[in-house]
Amino acid sequence: MHFQGHLFFPLASSFGYVFALLLLKRSSEWGVGVWRTTFISNMAMGLVFSLLLSLGGTGQPIALVWQPALAGGLFFTGQIFTFLALHHGDVSVATPVLGVKIVLVALSSVLLLPDPVPLKWWVAAGLSSLAIVLLARGDSRPTHAAGRTVLMAVLAAACFALTDVLVQKWAPAWGVGRFLPLMFGAVAVFSIGLVPFFSAPLRSVPRAAWGWLVSGGVLLALQAGSMAYAMGVYGDATAVNIVYSARGLWSVAAVWLVGHWFSNEEQRLGPAVLRSRLSGAVLMLAAIALVILA
Repeated sequence: MHFQGHLFFPLASSFGYVFALLLLKRSSEWGVGVWRTTFISNMAMGLVFSLLLSLGGTGQPIALVWQPALAGGLFFTGQIFTFLALHHGDVSVATPVLGVKIVLVALSSVLLLPDPVPLKWWVAAGLSSLAIVLLARGDSRPTHAAGRTVLMAVLAAACFALTDVLVQKWAPAWGVGRFLPLMFGAVAVFSIGLVPFFSAPLRSVPRAAWGWLVSGGVLLALQAGSMAYAMGVYGDATAVNIVYSARGLWSVAAVWLVGHWFSNEEQRLGPAVLRSRLSGAVLMLAAIALVILA
């Protein structure tokens, strides 16, 4: 057995994702709102990914520019569905459903990529999905719009899964220094369409919120860059996503250990929730071990 070094990228991203969301959650205390937060995060992604232009690449004919544009559109649409799921329903419903992305990546890989998905990755994908359900368990139960929440979350997971597989499929021919800047440049352009939905102009965001908002947006962009780079250069979209799913485990640990630093109060958990989340943690570690140790 040996450790596959490129899986450090999704592992690092899983940490970055959790702390990025904690920072963005803290900024929401000043009423920044979902759409302004999404806009700032997407613009940060556009800027961060433009730095990858220095990596170069062979590029492709202008007639194929629809490929990074389509990948960017799917990523952007996935974010919209994610926030709609959280807007219409409870996190305890949306988060486990979003976890089906791992299985959808495996299915999309079979349909769109030439290499077969190893059996152990299918097992790991199933373990990860079950682990996410257990890790996301809370004391509350969904009380409204559950069906709509599930639908939006499944659509979000499908968009993100297709995005990951298309990055693995198309980025090598373009070169990551061409495909990824174009893809996330498209995400930034599409985000201009969010402006009419702002609750108030950006200039009305309190000064105290900007540090949290920008820090969270940049960190979210960096972790996305790490994920996209791993899939664009090394492939293994299914394995990368299984390791990345560890963010569910880190989010639980972060809320318990440092959540109060970010004004997060989700620390009072009953024994049943604790047992559920510990079981999820064990399953998550087993899934990651199946993938990392080849």
